[in-house]
Amino acid sequence: MLCGLLLPLLIAMLDPSLFRNALADTAQKLQSTRGFAVPTDDLEALENGRKSLQIETQELQASRNKLAKDIGQRKSKGENADDLLAQAAAVPGKVKAAEERLADVQERIGHIIARVPNIPDASVPFGVDETGNVEVRRVGTPRAFDFPVKDHVELGSGGGLDAEAGARIAGSRFTVLRGGIARLHRALAQFMLDVHTSEHGYLEHNVPLLVSPDAMYGTGQLPKFEEDLFEVPYGTRSLAIDGNALNALRNALLRDDKTDALSLVNGIAADAGLKALPRMPIGLWDDLQRPEALVATLHRWLWRRMYLIPTAEVSLTNLFADQIVDGATLPQRLTAHSLCFRAEAGAAGRDTRGMIRQHQFEKVELVQIARPDQSYTQLEEMTGHAEAILRKLELPFRTMLLCSGDMGFASAKTYDIEVWLPSQNTYREISSCSNCESFQARRMQARFRNEAGKPELVHTLNGSGVAVGRALIAVMENHQNADGSITVPVALRPYLQGAERV
Repeated sequence: MLCGLLLPLLIAMLDPSLFRNALADTAQKLQSTRGFAVPTDDLEALENGRKSLQIETQELQASRNKLAKDIGQRKSKGENADDLLAQAAAVPGKVKAAEERLADVQERIGHIIARVPNIPDASVPFGVDETGNVEVRRVGTPRAFDFPVKDHVELGSGGGLDAEAGARIAGSRFTVLRGGIARLHRALAQFMLDVHTSEHGYLEHNVPLLVSPDAMYGTGQLPKFEEDLFEVPYGTRSLAIDGNALNALRNALLRDDKTDALSLVNGIAADAGLKALPRMPIGLWDDLQRPEALVATLHRWLWRRMYLIPTAEVSLTNLFADQIVDGATLPQRLTAHSLCFRAEAGAAGRDTRGMIRQHQFEKVELVQIARPDQSYTQLEEMTGHAEAILRKLELPFRTMLLCSGDMGFASAKTYDIEVWLPSQNTYREISSCSNCESFQARRMQARFRNEAGKPELVHTLNGSGVAVGRALIAVMENHQNADGSITVPVALRPYLQGAERV
């Protein structure tokens, strides 16, 4: 696998040929569907520089080959070749310099397009936000209650759901579950896994919760969503940067002197007893005007770090990174129940009250690795697999096709499944099922061998099957009784020793 320093800079998630050969069309499509402005001027300038440097490098290599041939001819004739030898001696240095400049330009191109979202599939409706989403189907009828409806916080107020304890231990948006509520939560996760493995053909996995930056880049969480992730640095954090060294580094960056900048960075690393960087991280150029940000970026690059997964999608999908699988084995279906960590924004009050938006939550993740000609069929099937969970739990829901402006960064097409919450008198998302096409696969170099024996990028799909915490909320609220107890759905009772209420 490529080093974490280089991966985000060298590999784009969209096909780079779209930016080389169809920049205007690609930019227009992203602007009209996503509202995303591609920095075309910057990319055009960089692409022109790339082409020039590529030609220069090729010419230098050709010159080197010609000189070698001419030198051989002179020597075979017993003639003096000192002038040609002197010319030849200078060529390797010129080639190396040109290759380094070319690598720099390619990194800068990669740095830009790594932040460009996926292009929506043609079947995705246009829209700028959730108001453009289209309802595909609605299943079940919301229950008519003959008593005042309580929300899940009130239902758990006897101690079964304790946000105050969670806040004391870890801060806001953490919750402690106890007793019957904790058992119900555990039962839901086990029930979902059993359905997906026994009825839908998924292979259960237990996956790492801590992953490398490479894995986060591979599925698109980095660099786009870095602010929402929980980063876990390890090792000493005693980096103290001399003011003179920092100013010298900033000046080198302003001069665009990568050699000097790298030397200064590695001098800082050596003073702190840290490992030297093989190349300059492009991200340093982003922080030139903010010295404090420059220091933070240095910390990020010089120290070893990992990330807590926002969903098991990261771990499951990266199982195929840098792999070439047999096309006959596709599609492959994978599932995992895991803790998830994400510092998402949420609407004050409605979303931050209780367990709607937590920094730590649990999901049963669904991932499929598919052939390109099968991936949209698999998306429909995966969405049906998530819906099956809600049907078995006797929960009303609706399935929405997301518009172009409301889809996730890596997605080409997404269905959101929204479950009915009586306390809010509305539907709320409980699952999102997406086809990312080759967007993630290109980043990870996840491929299959086709019938012609040639490697080809797979399509990756992911979805929630479903979010365990939100399923708990939905079961509590939809199946509540006037006395505050909760009727256990029939499908869950075997997981609770036959208990009919909690």
